[in-house]
Amino acid sequence: MNNMNFGLIGLAVMGQNLVLNIEDHGFTVAVYNRTASKTEEFIKDKARGRNIKAAFSIEEFVDILSKPRKIMIMVKAGHPVDTTIEELLPYLEQGDIIIDGGNSHFADTKRRSAELEKRGILFLGTGVSGGEEGARYGPCIMPGGDRAAYDKVEDVLLSIAAKVDDIPCCTYIGPGESGHYVKMVHNGIEYGDMQLIAEAYDFMRSGLDLSLDEIRGYFAKWKDGELGSFLMDITTDILGAVDPETGKAMLDIVLDKAKQKGTGKWTCQAALDLGIPISVIDSAVFGRNISALKEERMNASKALTGPEHKFEGNIDEMIQAVHDALLCSKISSYAQGMALLLQASREFGYKLNFNEIARIWKGGCIIRAKILEPIKQAFLKNPELPNLYLDDYFKKILIKKQENWRKRVVETIKMGIPCPATAAALEYYDSYRSPRLPANVIQAQRDYFGAHTYERVDKEGAFHSKWDKIIFSDVSSGR
Repeated sequence: MNNMNFGLIGLAVMGQNLVLNIEDHGFTVAVYNRTASKTEEFIKDKARGRNIKAAFSIEEFVDILSKPRKIMIMVKAGHPVDTTIEELLPYLEQGDIIIDGGNSHFADTKRRSAELEKRGILFLGTGVSGGEEGARYGPCIMPGGDRAAYDKVEDVLLSIAAKVDDIPCCTYIGPGESGHYVKMVHNGIEYGDMQLIAEAYDFMRSGLDLSLDEIRGYFAKWKDGELGSFLMDITTDILGAVDPETGKAMLDIVLDKAKQKGTGKWTCQAALDLGIPISVIDSAVFGRNISALKEERMNASKALTGPEHKFEGNIDEMIQAVHDALLCSKISSYAQGMALLLQASREFGYKLNFNEIARIWKGGCIIRAKILEPIKQAFLKNPELPNLYLDDYFKKILIKKQENWRKRVVETIKMGIPCPATAAALEYYDSYRSPRLPANVIQAQRDYFGAHTYERVDKEGAFHSKWDKIIFSDVSSGR
């Protein structure tokens, strides 16, 4: 009987939790999974007694859905999404809706959107953030694509989304692939935030010789202030976790070898394509990549030496510097991510609403943080704000705390402790505020060896010089 309100394909943990969340809010749900045993297990266990109906073929799945059919795909990004869509198409009709809720690359979403539009199928590329817990009780949802499709599924998405001040953390992002683009940049900011927190921990432990309990005490205090965020909350928990097998601190058991699924790398690639500097996120991806070279690092640690500098200053002042540097660097990560979104919106015609993006990121998602409220306010004041650095609220913080930011980076470098993202954040600040950079030397070099031309400061146009013909002084003396 074709009366189920909503359908979901893919019953891994995220998919299962979304189904339960949808059903909690009064919708009937049809489910299908390629592996029938997983479907059977779900129906007999977590879905028992609920308005959830299993199908064991794509044809049966489509048949039990009410029209227009609303189908969310929660399978691994890439080829599995294409395969699932291909399997669905013979049974769908014009006006039916497909929602890709996975971490698909925005270019794939753009292609799928165009292909499905030709067939009269409505498509939404939808970012879903919040992990397993968020999927079950309220994620942040970033749907982009056909506006008509969003209007038809809005009631479901708003119902299941996280709520902040009773307002759902879901909004229509924009046309085409914009939803997945915004989710990708969200994940890039997430990479930056995680790396910055890890670097703060590393300096406090390796540089200041603090115990895990001491570091946890500072983090517990900080998470209730300006640095408050979901990632600070969970890191505070992690710092106090004990391995039940050995009785050792979990952080002394977990291997220092970070993995990734690619969204951070995609963000860096997208930024390069648009010419937007996102050095904090770049450094966070670098941090994961170099961490993966564990064996090489172990060998290098025996062959290469670093400084023997030890901290001898005021510990309380340095702890405050760690806090301030983390806050300023966090602002930098968000500033870079939002600058990338601004350029993408202009380049691709997304017409993004940045205060709305900041608003929905306040709940459900991994980067939810107190800093998002002033970010939202900044874009309410100026929807075309080119960089968060230029907003009065953030400008005051950066100017006031930059001395401590510098102190923290300098001390870390003196000790030979890596801080790629924190240092990159400071370098971004200094580069962004510089009225003149040494790019004049680079442009002159390019013109010298490749006749690439250059612009002048005193008149308009493109110019080329025969550099070896205009050298007028003898520098052989070194003076």
